[in-house]
Amino acid sequence: MKIFENIINHKINTITTDELLKYAKQFHIKITRQQAHDIANYLRGRNINIFNGTDRIMVIKEIAIIAGPETAKELNKLFVQFTK
Repeated sequence: MKIFENIINHKINTITTDELLKYAKQFHIKITRQQAHDIANYLRGRNINIFNGTDRIMVIKEIAIIAGPETAKELNKLFVQFTK
């Protein structure tokens, strides 16, 4: 299972604006291009482990500042789906 965690974390830590928009559309998350750009810039290179609850909460709080609490809530749902 560790390999899947590494793959998912790597994708999150290297995500682009277009990839984030694609996933948002796929999972019915409303996000603007500017929000996706800002979130992708925040995530890129941070070495975040979304399987660690503390890391995930920290990221969601930052995303709430960047894109608003509703978007952060929706992205948290997506992260939780990835971690199952």
